[in-house]
Amino acid sequence: MSEEARFDTEEQPHLLLVDDDETFTRVLARAMTRRGMRVSVASSAEDGLALAERDLPDYAVLDLKMGGDSGLVLLPKLLELDSEMRVVILTGYSSIATAVEAIKRGACNYLCKPADADDVLAALLSEHADLDSLVPDNPMSVDRLQWEHIQRVLNEHDGNISATARALGMHRRTLQRKLQKRPVRR
Repeated sequence: MSEEARFDTEEQPHLLLVDDDETFTRVLARAMTRRGMRVSVASSAEDGLALAERDLPDYAVLDLKMGGDSGLVLLPKLLELDSEMRVVILTGYSSIATAVEAIKRGACNYLCKPADADDVLAALLSEHADLDSLVPDNPMSVDRLQWEHIQRVLNEHDGNISATARALGMHRRTLQRKLQKRPVRR
C-alpha cells in the first residue's frame, strides 16, 4: 500500500492509538491521518478505554507493554464495547506466546516494532493474522528459547512476577533483571 493510499468513504474511519511512546504515536497518527483516518491518541490503557467509551473507534492499535495495564488487558475491554472493532497489538518485545495470546483475546493481528503506517494499515485490513511470520526459518538460540519460555510462563501467570519466578524456580530479582533486558536475538 502506498503513502497515497486513502479511505474513500464519506465518513472517516476512526482509529484509536494507545502507546506510551509519544514520538512513535505522533508520527503514526500523522501518517494514518494522511491515509484518511480520524485518529485519537492515548498514552495508557486507562486513557484509551475512556476515549473509546466517549467515541467508539472502528480500529485500534495497542502497544503491548505500557506503564499500567498492557495492551492485552485493554484488548478485551475494547471488544466488549464493539465486537467488530479491528484491533492490532504492536510491540517491540515480540514473542510467540504473546502473539498467540493476543489472537486468542480477539486481536485481528500482531505486529513487531518497528512498523510503518503501511504495515499497520495492512494488518488492520487483513482477513487473518499471519502468525507464521513470527516463526523464523532458522532455529532459535538457546537464549531466545529461554526468553520465549519466560514470556509464556509470565503470560500464564497473568504478568505476576513472583508467581512466575516460583514457577520457573528462580529468584524474583533474577527474573526481573531478565525481563528488563531486550529480547535475545534469534
